[in-house]
Amino acid sequence: MQMQSLTLRGAAVTSARRAAPPPASSAAHLAASGPCLLRVPRALRRRRPRSLRASASLEQEVKEVAGAPAPSAGKSSQTTRRDVRNIAIVAHVDHGKTTLVDSMLRQAKVFRDNQVVQERIMDSNDLERERGITILSKNTSITYKGTKINIIDTPGHSDFGGEVERVLNMVEGVLLVVDSVEGPMPQTRFVLKKALEFGHAVVVVVNKIDRPTARPEFVVNSTFELFIELNATDEQCDFQTVYASGIKGKAGLSPENLADDLGPLFEAILRCIPEPRIEKDGALQMLVSNTEYDEHKGRIAIGRLHAGELQRGMEVKVCTPDDACRVAKISELFVYQNFSRVPVESVSAGDICAVCGMSDIMIGETIADKVNGTPLPTIKVEEPTVRMSFSINTSPFVGREGKYVTSRNLRDRLYRELERNLAMKVEDGETADTFLVSGRGTLHLTILIENMRREGYEFMIGPPKVINKTVDGKVLEPYEIAAVEVPEEYMGSVVELLGKRRGQMVNMEASGPEGTTLLKYKIPTRGLIGLRNAILTASRGTAVLNTIFDSYGPWAGDLSSRDQGSLVAFEDGSTTSYALLNAQERGLLFVQPGQDVYKGQIVGIHQRPGDLAINVCKKKAATNVRSNKETTVVLDEALSYSLDDCIEFIQEDELVEVTPASIRMSKNPKISKKK
Repeated sequence: MQMQSLTLRGAAVTSARRAAPPPASSAAHLAASGPCLLRVPRALRRRRPRSLRASASLEQEVKEVAGAPAPSAGKSSQTTRRDVRNIAIVAHVDHGKTTLVDSMLRQAKVFRDNQVVQERIMDSNDLERERGITILSKNTSITYKGTKINIIDTPGHSDFGGEVERVLNMVEGVLLVVDSVEGPMPQTRFVLKKALEFGHAVVVVVNKIDRPTARPEFVVNSTFELFIELNATDEQCDFQTVYASGIKGKAGLSPENLADDLGPLFEAILRCIPEPRIEKDGALQMLVSNTEYDEHKGRIAIGRLHAGELQRGMEVKVCTPDDACRVAKISELFVYQNFSRVPVESVSAGDICAVCGMSDIMIGETIADKVNGTPLPTIKVEEPTVRMSFSINTSPFVGREGKYVTSRNLRDRLYRELERNLAMKVEDGETADTFLVSGRGTLHLTILIENMRREGYEFMIGPPKVINKTVDGKVLEPYEIAAVEVPEEYMGSVVELLGKRRGQMVNMEASGPEGTTLLKYKIPTRGLIGLRNAILTASRGTAVLNTIFDSYGPWAGDLSSRDQGSLVAFEDGSTTSYALLNAQERGLLFVQPGQDVYKGQIVGIHQRPGDLAINVCKKKAATNVRSNKETTVVLDEALSYSLDDCIEFIQEDELVEVTPASIRMSKNPKISKKK
């Protein structure tokens, strides 16, 4: 098998191919079909000393695997399953993960030739289809040359990083999908860091290679540098690169020579992703990494079977991380085959399966042997950085549109969310009807809010606040890396915006030949609240903002997020054209004629700092004086703010009222009374 040399930026290294056997240290995990690694010339290895400072735990693990003798029946029960591969597809948002999975499913003949299949078949959730992003991790599988490949499609947005962290427990390797133009982005760094910490094998897929402005050499070099920055071992740095076009269903080992199908990608998976190492005759162990709910089957636990054999109808022991155990019975057992769950009688170690019969099973618990079972290490995810308050609806319109309006309904729903969403936390607030919900970012919490309103809940939410830490008497706040792609003509306005929000420039470079610039800033999480809309306004909708959590740092000081005040309704009633005609001179309005409003509701944006109470329900006085002609009232188009926009707009003394049919903003009466 021939291998390519890798060209680093600034180094004149030939790209001649050369044959080389796989290194002994990684051969323990490779199939016998041949080498899979993209080798780096020895002259370049001396120039990357940081890769030698890999974590001791990973080095030790690699040495143990490399030096371990082949398992034999007499000496060890450890063995490998050659007929199974478990992979997760990880990438930055919009780099083409789900589209690539679509093509893999089609070419594996999962669907009939005459079957109508929608685009992004893995994005089955309504919200996922509306927003065009993946929110939840999902399992599927294909069969290629007699080998079952379990595939997990993961979210690409940084707010849903918890979904990625927990599914990495189920796989032995990952496909790192990178856009052929953008290269590694903030979320690419996060998911790769987690995969390397687990010691997983990585196959880099340079996707969208058919784009006219594709620059594969730059992308591969940037990805290699990212491996070095993350202290990857030498073996992990020798990754296989596959060039692909997910939407066309083509792949190849060089950007100029793509096959007519994804065969080279499938071959790379079989060759480079390690076979599952299992204890076939050991005590049963399965870590629950995901849960689903079915109206007929109840709660379904999903995970990878690490040891032993699981059979339908057998009694097992469910162990929690604190060693508390209880007995349960497996009522039904499923494996993933193609695009559906298929019932089976038994599952062997190394495969990913779904289990029914345990109504109280939780993510992170271990399904173990009834007699000799021991718990596996639980799943750990990073801490949340943003908090919002949820409370019952106290507006005069309460109960008009929603089905669940009491604090008990709200409490039950929020704590039920914790069963599946490991990256979220819920705490009781200052009063019995207030709850503090913490998450990875505003989008993470917004998805929960949107799901709840569609389920019939009515409630109010406060403005997002960052979660600070106090270390040695000093207040530390979360910082994030913000990457902004912006055309050159709007760069000045964007730089000014980021500077006002205490952002510090880390890097600035040209991004492709389209005349765009990539700005990287380290900015407090507080400064990101409301920033997306401000940047879109400043760049006339052309800028793209991506963020990822970086670290906790010193308090950056006060910063202002909004320069304009709010227009507040003066009284209850229904809006009139006559009143709105006068009100629109004061700013931009959210309401149209004929809408019901209440006292304290925010009906617009004031054109100046500070709030202004206005009467939007005033009616024209009826007199017996006949005018020569009727005056025509011309009103400006009302602003239509989405849930995300409202959350970014509100300030400390304001709330968002969320109902199944409406989203309104109002002043917080508790804070107003204190003033």
